[in-house]
Amino acid sequence: MKEVIHNDYQLTDEIGRGRFGIVYRCYSIVSGDSFACKSIDKRLLSDPIDRECLQKEPKILHILGGNPNILQIYRLYEEDDYLHMIVDLCDSPDLFDRISARAGVFSEPEAATIFLPLISSIGYCHRLGIAHRDIKPDNVLFDSSGNLKLADFGSAEWFGMNERGTMTGVVGTPYYVAPEVLSGREYNEKVDVWSAGVILYIMLAGVPPFYGESPADTFDAVLRGNLRFPTKIFRSISPEAKDLLKKMLCKDVSRRFSAEQVLRHPWVVRGGETRSMADLT
Repeated sequence: MKEVIHNDYQLTDEIGRGRFGIVYRCYSIVSGDSFACKSIDKRLLSDPIDRECLQKEPKILHILGGNPNILQIYRLYEEDDYLHMIVDLCDSPDLFDRISARAGVFSEPEAATIFLPLISSIGYCHRLGIAHRDIKPDNVLFDSSGNLKLADFGSAEWFGMNERGTMTGVVGTPYYVAPEVLSGREYNEKVDVWSAGVILYIMLAGVPPFYGESPADTFDAVLRGNLRFPTKIFRSISPEAKDLLKKMLCKDVSRRFSAEQVLRHPWVVRGGETRSMADLT
């Protein structure tokens, strides 16, 4: 017998909205625990690629289940016209809102407290052969306790199922997408490292590293990959932070750090607490 969501969960107020559905706050009728319900209207999915993403995301979330910094899926209900996913309730401002509220400028230790769980979750995905492919502040959520939750795996891909470990397809978001994705070539999971590097740059500088007046201009800037550290903005940023950004935002994929290498970088290991100038000389 088909399970009916309203037998198990009470949906209350709307807390988010996307192209294909609505996110509601809900609670379990049995336990009273609070969750979020992502309800997707399947009638809006005319594109086969969108339909594939709809089927793929719950499977990937199940595979990634158990990591404290990745959105957890608890139940899945499928109706004729809707798909409902019961997931972690993340009702604190997401990273996009947090960056917007403070003009994007975080101290290095503040940025590190967000960056460490983010890159840790990315590394966990990569170890399981999954690339997120749309890392951006809007997809970095926080629960009521302030715990980071990487979300929205609709564009994710199993690169581990490919012998060469590569993927194709132009997916992602202007400002954050890696240059090799835009070039139309095959690429690997390091596209996520690039995107995380863009987020770190924005948190420290308040501006994106690659941008233009239009999406097309932004894509051109990304393709050039000419990383700069304007003196006025980066005067107070440590050499270690800039070194990490250079290794993440490296256009040469063979030289770009992996997520595991990022986790071992001194800036990350010390949580953004940089050494004194005497230690650096």
